[in-house]
Amino acid sequence: MFRSGVRAELGDAVDVVAEADDVDSAVAAVLREQPDVVLLDVHLPGGGGVEVINQVSSRGAPARFLALSVSDAAQDVIGVIRAGARGYVTKTITGPELVQAIGRVADGDAVFSPRLAGFVLDAFAAGEAPSVDADLDRLSNREREVMRLIARGYAYKEVAKELFISVKTVETHVSAVLRKLQLSSRHELTRWAADRRLL
Repeated sequence: MFRSGVRAELGDAVDVVAEADDVDSAVAAVLREQPDVVLLDVHLPGGGGVEVINQVSSRGAPARFLALSVSDAAQDVIGVIRAGARGYVTKTITGPELVQAIGRVADGDAVFSPRLAGFVLDAFAAGEAPSVDADLDRLSNREREVMRLIARGYAYKEVAKELFISVKTVETHVSAVLRKLQLSSRHELTRWAADRRLL
């Protein structure tokens, strides 16, 4: 659903040569089609966007990568940029803005949503990536997405709409997050996420 929505937003402004729903099919599509720009989901099933970049780069394909994600966490942004992406925008971007971002990456520019540019500049100025958080590592990519939205105050229904999943699935993920982090409420989760600058 999300991919078809993006495709509709792009319209005729961009020539979409392939789509993929996991790392293996994405790598195969990039190697086969040799696109100018790869619009990449950071949390793509099968290993994530970083794995796609690593595999494609190791085989010498010349594609430029633009990450598109629901996550605006520093850890995700820095990880995919260190892997070699030329830009990172969040899924709140409008269709015309996304078309413009793809064009700029195709031309060799780097493109970031304004708030994310600060993460990248700070991390590279310091010469280090954000520290690894053992608690955060216990969560799956989807659990992290749900956790961040819940911690920001989204209702279950809003999270479900944002991530294109059912309310019941959101409830399941929230229960798993609270259990893994040993927290007992949304209030504690918000404080936990705020302490780690994940909001």
